[in-house]
Amino acid sequence: MTQDTGIRMGVIGYGGAFNMGRAHLSQGRDARLIPSAVCDLDPERTEQAKADFPGIWTGNNVEEFLASAPVDLVIVITPHNTHADLCIKASQAGKHVITEKPFCITADEATAMIEAAKSAGKMLSVYHNRRWDGDFMAIRQTVHGGAIGDVFSIEMGMAGYGHPGYWWRSKKEISGGHFYDWGAHMVDWMLHIVQQPMVDVSGIFQKRVWMDVTNEDHTQAIIRFEDNIWGNIEMSCIARAPKPRYRILGTKGAIVDRWEGHFTLYSEVAGLPAESKVPYLKDDWPAYYRNIAAHLTEGAKLAVTAESARRIISLIETAEKSAQAGKPLAPPFR
Repeated sequence: MTQDTGIRMGVIGYGGAFNMGRAHLSQGRDARLIPSAVCDLDPERTEQAKADFPGIWTGNNVEEFLASAPVDLVIVITPHNTHADLCIKASQAGKHVITEKPFCITADEATAMIEAAKSAGKMLSVYHNRRWDGDFMAIRQTVHGGAIGDVFSIEMGMAGYGHPGYWWRSKKEISGGHFYDWGAHMVDWMLHIVQQPMVDVSGIFQKRVWMDVTNEDHTQAIIRFEDNIWGNIEMSCIARAPKPRYRILGTKGAIVDRWEGHFTLYSEVAGLPAESKVPYLKDDWPAYYRNIAAHLTEGAKLAVTAESARRIISLIETAEKSAQAGKPLAPPFR
């Protein structure tokens, strides 16, 4: 049997939505980390944690958890507007920290989180597990392999028409806004396909239909990168007409993806237009925690750094400020 790493992990927030507390502890355990503690405000959830992980420490108070729970690594799985405060407290308590995405709400919060972790000499990372989505890995591999030449335009989005639901993710004061959910993944993907720094961001934020929730109905960020490369990310719940999830144009070809198990590669063979279906690679979400374990025990390079997550928040926040100002703005972290 493979020996565990000796690193004890605990979560703040074992809430029922998507069972993320159990998922994090299970993935960590598979990477040889030790599930050791759970903190949740709801006693019913900590009782569930005891059933899922017999013998685990449980509590319902964050201060008690940070002071008394047997943990070396804290995972924060709470609403978006609480991430910064909880991560800073965990760092100050001398813990390594992972937070669910998005990292936080503002670039200033991100900087404060990074500084707290550095002062403590501890790791800080974000659960951007979807860097290991098979579709994204296949598209990035194809682009970086040169199959479509030099990319000059990349459009991405998740758009449909429907009520976003009545829960905290639809409340702007808690979630940060419509762009902070799946949009955080979209921004992360774009910033790992386009290698150049950002020049400026133009935001388009619309509130037109769903007046019984406070998030925007339609958000869009148009990003100008160096080398005259343009990106466009659209997140909408009032888009009646569908659009591809990816449309990437290069000097030698293009990629269109509609989340169908493959993407279409447009290229040229012997001077004639060619079209082929490229299958996705296999998802590998557990790679995130394998990297965390390797980083903490072997000094491996951290795959998802806090600084890379701050760029994501910087772009989203700048898009909203641009929409308010009515002009393109340069993000503080390019």
